[in-house]
Amino acid sequence: MNAPQKPLRVLVVDDEPAIRRLLHASLSAEGHQIEEAADGQSALSLLGRNAIDVLVLDLGMPGMDGFEVIRQLREQGSSLPIIVLSSRADEAGKVRALDMGADDFVTKPFGMDELLARIRAAVRHKLQQGGETPLFKSGDLTVDLVRRIVTVRNSKVKLTPREYDLLRLLVAHAGKVLTHKFILREVWGTETDVQYLRIYVRTLRQKIEADAQQPKLILTEQGVGYRLRAGD
Repeated sequence: MNAPQKPLRVLVVDDEPAIRRLLHASLSAEGHQIEEAADGQSALSLLGRNAIDVLVLDLGMPGMDGFEVIRQLREQGSSLPIIVLSSRADEAGKVRALDMGADDFVTKPFGMDELLARIRAAVRHKLQQGGETPLFKSGDLTVDLVRRIVTVRNSKVKLTPREYDLLRLLVAHAGKVLTHKFILREVWGTETDVQYLRIYVRTLRQKIEADAQQPKLILTEQGVGYRLRAGD
């Protein structure tokens, strides 16, 4: 694990002391500054008094749960990156949290490398929202968003307008999981049949992946949505 160039101020919210201790020790070892809260209400109070860069939030807490914390923060207009950390294995809970405004999720038990990668991606995504990156590169894929040119291994790839719109959306949120509902709303303008999305993802993979059957760029988050591998 590589230490980040700039330490982040991370708020860890979980009702399990053992989880908070683990995250405090592991994230501190990476150079981050850690704050802790054991419930949702304490988290909101702490956020009102302190500048925090990223929130690592449990969903299943007594009293005010993680869903309510997300709802209140987003209704207040906060763009704070939120990484959901939960023992919930159900896909519906993950989708609900993401659709409410969470940036990503990691399911317990989790690996620290995975959590750190999600934190970096969420913070990087927030920083990029101020302006679209004109040239995106990830592996063999290059997308020139100004000239609308897509190349794979230096060869131009011809995409339909809908395929390009889908890829552009994934590029704009590279590294972040996007739910089926979000993609359909942004690309199709309506929550149409998810099967349309699966078809377009399949054809897009056939054009940009080295092996569409084992994709390395457009990754499937089972039952939730898709994630484009973060840029180089």
